[in-house]
Amino acid sequence: MYVYEMLGAELLSNLYDKLGRHLMNPQQSAVWQDTEALLFGFQSIAETIDVNYSDVIPGLIGLIPRINISNVMLADTVMYTIGSLAEWLADHPVMLGGILPMVLRGLVKAELSVSSISTLKRICRECRHDIGPYAQDILTVSQDVLVKDVHKSSQCMWLMQALGFLLSALPTEEVLGRLHLLITPHIQQLDAQAHEEPNATNKQSIIHILGLLSSLFSTLDMNRCADSSEGAARLTPSQDAQNPVVIVLQQVFSLIQTILSKWLHDSEVVEAVCAVFDKSVRTLLYDFGPMVAQLSKMLGQIYSSFPQASALDLTSQLVHIFAEEEHHMLNIRSLVIVLTSTTFSIFQQGPREHPDIAESFLHLHAQILKRSSDLYQSDQLDVKTLFYCGILSIKFPETPTVKAACHFFTEFLCHCKDIPSLGDVLQKDGKLLTEAVLQGIGGGSSRSLTEHFSDVLLSLNRHCPVLLSEWLTETLQTPGFPSAHVSSEQKHTFTQQILREQTNKHQMKATVKEFSLLCRGLQGSGYSEF
Repeated sequence: MYVYEMLGAELLSNLYDKLGRHLMNPQQSAVWQDTEALLFGFQSIAETIDVNYSDVIPGLIGLIPRINISNVMLADTVMYTIGSLAEWLADHPVMLGGILPMVLRGLVKAELSVSSISTLKRICRECRHDIGPYAQDILTVSQDVLVKDVHKSSQCMWLMQALGFLLSALPTEEVLGRLHLLITPHIQQLDAQAHEEPNATNKQSIIHILGLLSSLFSTLDMNRCADSSEGAARLTPSQDAQNPVVIVLQQVFSLIQTILSKWLHDSEVVEAVCAVFDKSVRTLLYDFGPMVAQLSKMLGQIYSSFPQASALDLTSQLVHIFAEEEHHMLNIRSLVIVLTSTTFSIFQQGPREHPDIAESFLHLHAQILKRSSDLYQSDQLDVKTLFYCGILSIKFPETPTVKAACHFFTEFLCHCKDIPSLGDVLQKDGKLLTEAVLQGIGGGSSRSLTEHFSDVLLSLNRHCPVLLSEWLTETLQTPGFPSAHVSSEQKHTFTQQILREQTNKHQMKATVKEFSLLCRGLQGSGYSEF
């Protein structure tokens, strides 16, 4: 690349000439390392520089099929070189026909698994508008390697993502049929295993097949548009026929319920099931609407029977996308009430064994406050208990859970003036929150969390400065709190600095960090730099 900066297009021409002479000479071409070295040169340039206007690349595309890929290392490099030219191929689709057969030959070889599949994925993503004529060949080879288990599970997921891009580009009327052909063998296998007695072998197989579906649905987007002006179409519900993914999900819904009935106590299987719907709703957005009622009911049932964080995370996605659609929010509101009630029971019994549930639960309620805060007007939602759950969680040793609690309280405080029930709870119990935050700053939590605690203090000072002043004064009067390392004068200075700051997030963070170091006895030490 340094040489390219000096020579520019001349270097490409030089590499091309050398490669051409090398491949025409049988004796030279037997030395595969020389061919590979030249390909690395093309690959580096194509990955870094826009080669769209180069007159050398068409010739390179013509030469690549002449390369003997019997050597695995050379074949790997050939695949990656083709992948590096995916954007160029998107602008020159007439060249696809000459290069795709080579990629498909690589796809059937287990030793070329990573390079061939990643290259096919890049081509399907970048060239999706022109890949239709080759769809049958790609699908045939892909279906064959999937059924024969040629590749490891993780590469199969990549392959399914590639096929999702491919199917997205086909005419709408073709997609459902091709989708059925692709997934039917896997659904049949899933059905057979769903009716077997649970064991370790069929568990892995079930998770694998659910993963294939998740990967496929994460990229199968019928609304994907060529440019940003058409992209607005994604933001409104489709008025056309039902999305093929939704049709398939409805068809396999009872099978998924059967799997859940046997594997409900296995968090990995439940997570894999939730991932299928999570990837679908993220990709389909409003087109996922026909599934909301069914899915909300199922999530409520599985969480009530055996609470798992993945059900809460999936509900967060539903809230995020359907918060403004009242006919969907009725189902989601009922689901949230069930999830909240069940989670309260976990907190009453002792939440320390379930930091993941506490984390996801608070993320869910932060999302509700952000997207659909009118849910808190409901008498069925016990805001006071929710507040206490947040207080308990902010004292957890697990960093992600504390972050989620801080995020929840930051959103909570924004709505205290417009939702009376939130304001009432804050008036009565805000001192508990202030105390918990100071405890974390003073050494009760990791130093990496001081930024998140400072967000809560900034939000408190912005929305209830008079109350915060009282709470800080009362709490910090306690001898030795939050640490024996800080004096009364240092506490007083900290209080004044906090109360002065209502807008500058950076300054609040610096104040909290300095006080945290004082509390930990690290001020002035080498540790204070980290």
